[in-house]
Amino acid sequence: MHSVRKTTIPLSLYIHFPWCIQKCPYCDFNSHAVKGSLPEIDYIDSLLKDLSKDLEQFQETRPLHSIFMGGGTPSLFSAQQIQRLLTGIERLIPFGDGIEITLEANPGTFESEKFADYRAIGINRLSIGIQSFNDAHLKRLGRVHSGQEAIRAVEIARQAGFDNFNLDLMFGLPESSDHDSLSDVQQAIALQPSHISFYQLTIEPNTYFHKYPPVLPNDEAIFNEQLACQQLLEEHGYQQYEISAYAKTGKQCKHNINYWSFGDYLGIGAGAHGKITLGLPDNIVRTMKAKQPEKYLQLSKGDRLAQEISQTDLPLEFVMNHLRLKQGFQLETYRQRTGLALQSLQPALADCIQQGLLDEHQQQIVCSEKGCFFLDSILENFLGTDITDA
Repeated sequence: MHSVRKTTIPLSLYIHFPWCIQKCPYCDFNSHAVKGSLPEIDYIDSLLKDLSKDLEQFQETRPLHSIFMGGGTPSLFSAQQIQRLLTGIERLIPFGDGIEITLEANPGTFESEKFADYRAIGINRLSIGIQSFNDAHLKRLGRVHSGQEAIRAVEIARQAGFDNFNLDLMFGLPESSDHDSLSDVQQAIALQPSHISFYQLTIEPNTYFHKYPPVLPNDEAIFNEQLACQQLLEEHGYQQYEISAYAKTGKQCKHNINYWSFGDYLGIGAGAHGKITLGLPDNIVRTMKAKQPEKYLQLSKGDRLAQEISQTDLPLEFVMNHLRLKQGFQLETYRQRTGLALQSLQPALADCIQQGLLDEHQQQIVCSEKGCFFLDSILENFLGTDITDA
């Protein structure tokens, strides 16, 4: 077994805000339409209590590498309460040098008017959920903003001093034509964000779209659409570094890279998940908080669960995360993050290389061009890995 100090593993913080103006028909995240007034003060209080308990439970003192506020719609909360949250967090645990603090926001006027205040309290990155600039598509997706409001929100973000922000776009939308996604990507590029998330609409269980499936383009049309948009992004300097993430040089999302690199992260908020390394390889735990906002606000003893990742599952867990990154992983990183010897990746690794799904070059493992389209087949090879000799 391999030993490493957990202080060498970056620590991030994810904060979940579970409320939205309304639930989108494709969304399977833990989000709930606002009914009445937001319990801003009580929720911030609960978040800080939640973090304090985590820090005490895990005896965590590592400085934070990044903070990501997701949802739901965090930008429904006032800048005053977000500031109280950030101030409280920094009292509990130090911020690392160059910490990235991201807040997800919708481009509606109500939220975008707060952008300057968010920048003033130390948020240095926005992730704006646009999805499309096409009003007809936005209506079908249940979005509450227009394409023009999306453009205006980006202008407001830049005026507020944000030079690092992401735009979320979706492709393969209901009743979309061959050129709709290209038009969306062209408009996004014209707004010059530092980062673009570009991902396919998928129909998830327990959503309105799953119960009432919309008419989607066929698989061939979606694939060709994706390739054309990826080429356009590359031509304009947006480098793909993860399956659905494209960034200008040096503007990759630090939080997401840490997540996909099997780094550590605390998760606070209703339904938030975390992963913390307490010891290698036999004490890496996943945490989960109460999902329903009402129950989370009570913060009873039963609201927090922690479960060790079994050593048998570690190879799959590591590979499943890292292979979303275009750069793959160094074999030495596998030893550092799991505490297992390299033999535990064999023979699954050798089988994938032989099948042409993975490539190895100077101890670096990456998906081959073929493997990028068959990630599920790669992961099946690592199910139930035998680590008895590792």
